[in-house]
Amino acid sequence: MNLLRTAMVLALVLPGLVHAEQVAQVASPDGRTVVQLDLNGEGRLAYRVLRDGKPVINDSRLGFIFRNGRQLLRNLRLDAQATRSQDDTWEQPWGERRFVRDHYNELRATLVEKDMDQRRFDMVFRVFDDGVGFRYDVPRQPHLQQAQIVQELTEFSIARPATAWWIPALEWNREEYLYHRTPLQEIGIAQTPLTLRTADGLHLSLHEAALVDYAGMNLLHGENGVLRAMLTPGSPVPVVRETPFVTPWRTITLSDNAGGLVDSNLILNLNEPNKLGDVRWFTPAKYAGVWWALHLDRQSWATGAKHGATTANTRKVIDFAARNGLRGVLVEGWNPGWDGDWFANGWGFDFTRPTADFDLPGLAKYAAGKGVHLIGHHETGCAVSHYESQLGAALELDARNGIDVVKTGYVCDAGQIERQDAPGGPVLREWHEGQWMSNHHLRVVQEAAKRHVAIDAHEPIKDTGLRRTYPNWVSREGARGMEYNAWGNPPNPPAHEVTLVFTRMLSGPMDYTPGILSLTGRNGQEIQSTLARQLALYVGIYSPVQMVADLPEHYAQHPEAFQFIKDVAVDWDESHVLAGAVGEYVAIARKQRGAPVWFLGAMNDEHPRTLSLQLDFLEAGKRYRAEIYRDGDGADWHGDARFRFVREQKTVRRDDALALWLAGGGGAAVRFVPLPDR
Repeated sequence: MNLLRTAMVLALVLPGLVHAEQVAQVASPDGRTVVQLDLNGEGRLAYRVLRDGKPVINDSRLGFIFRNGRQLLRNLRLDAQATRSQDDTWEQPWGERRFVRDHYNELRATLVEKDMDQRRFDMVFRVFDDGVGFRYDVPRQPHLQQAQIVQELTEFSIARPATAWWIPALEWNREEYLYHRTPLQEIGIAQTPLTLRTADGLHLSLHEAALVDYAGMNLLHGENGVLRAMLTPGSPVPVVRETPFVTPWRTITLSDNAGGLVDSNLILNLNEPNKLGDVRWFTPAKYAGVWWALHLDRQSWATGAKHGATTANTRKVIDFAARNGLRGVLVEGWNPGWDGDWFANGWGFDFTRPTADFDLPGLAKYAAGKGVHLIGHHETGCAVSHYESQLGAALELDARNGIDVVKTGYVCDAGQIERQDAPGGPVLREWHEGQWMSNHHLRVVQEAAKRHVAIDAHEPIKDTGLRRTYPNWVSREGARGMEYNAWGNPPNPPAHEVTLVFTRMLSGPMDYTPGILSLTGRNGQEIQSTLARQLALYVGIYSPVQMVADLPEHYAQHPEAFQFIKDVAVDWDESHVLAGAVGEYVAIARKQRGAPVWFLGAMNDEHPRTLSLQLDFLEAGKRYRAEIYRDGDGADWHGDARFRFVREQKTVRRDDALALWLAGGGGAAVRFVPLPDR
């Protein structure tokens, strides 16, 4: 009787599902992860994911709601299916690791409506050992020539109780929030990547790859652990595409531990190969600038007595960079438009000429004579169409002056991007992660590539691995960065950066602007970090352009700590997470690109702990000098204890373990240099 009652309830609550038929299946190369496709009695399509035979994703629906046609959801039949496998290795021109293995099994399932329109689409699943990517592939067809997509009906029905780390979507401050740690059922509308840890220890990251000509995906929590895709709004609908088209890949990264999420190459592997060819004109490097002085309110973006972007001031920064082996100098506020109220009011910006007190050609020549390059800055104030009207000329100006990296900016509240389709026409409002901005960012990257300029985007669209396809898209912001330690209320807490490693950083590089050795923001605000932790950020928060962000005089006050910043690399042959737990602690080792030197960065939340780290990443048979920069006795993230710091050396080998005590809010940084054979 109980079984009959259960069946009746299921039939009422989940009509058709009790009669679902599995129609296709594909497994990962190692066999641990399996994707299955079902069609139920209504002809609705669902997928599920199993790992080691246990459900990870329960039956989850797929489909579309259109503005210009019936929804594509019911009355489907499987028309064809095909599988294939791939196993090759490709080389990154720069990155966390030089060589990336791309190994997967693919299922392509063709679904056709049974009714008179007989619209069709393919679902493509690629299953890797480290996760799953799937997308819709919609061909040209008589009854679907243009798709006005109101909503994509993709679901992720999480099969197990889980803890989630997430930030809210569609809020005013874009992606710049502290992460919530909540049970899965307490998620509201979340941005991706969204990180989950199930009750039995499995780690998942839900995100997307290859976001091209499409709206960014957010996740809306429903009932019973279901997370539903919610596309970023647009006008008249989130997405308008002519057929044929493919959607971005929806991704599920899987790992038995937190570190495996970081070591995964899933997002990169789901992007197309490099379209730019030889990009050796981009050089990964560290850079200095006037940035921190601006956030301390010691200098200003606007012209006048406090103007930071003057010829004399920039010469001083160039000299500092040259003395300390830093390749780049970023100067914000160099161009007209900063005077007055520029926030979300960027129509006065001119990107084709400097202010009267900034000798751009002279400074470029002066820097070049010292082996330094200026880094450009294009803050749009969200007047994006206005920026695009000057884009070509602005990039030409950069190229003429040897500027090969440009930092772009889109400062305004979310949903307030200004779009003007014709000069003098109405101004429309868009979202930072909408379809229109997806296309804008690619226009900038493509135009920059023509002039051998790399792009570091701030207030950006999310990273979805497009750096593989366009390797001049080298970094971006897209999270709560170091500037909040200057004036934020509150500043970034100790758990923030060790949460970023397992959340935001899963999407790609971040220009976090580390290295604030003064540990003090505006009006004496304490940065909740030890001195050693600021060094560890250069290894833990990856970017091929890393800012040496503090004021030059503060580095002079801490020469021992500054030595690590001068020595640390920014481009890597290998990267490995040695230990970690989301939001608690992390230790990462990276091998310098083209050199036998390794670096290690460890960071901690507010709870002191000791990590014992195996050094089995070192070369066998070699001895190394470990140059250790660590928290001193009694160090802590409060008060003067932040500055308790020790620099020491010891000889180590591959079979050794290195014990590192990490203070609350603390960290450690280590450089491993091979010693001559005896």
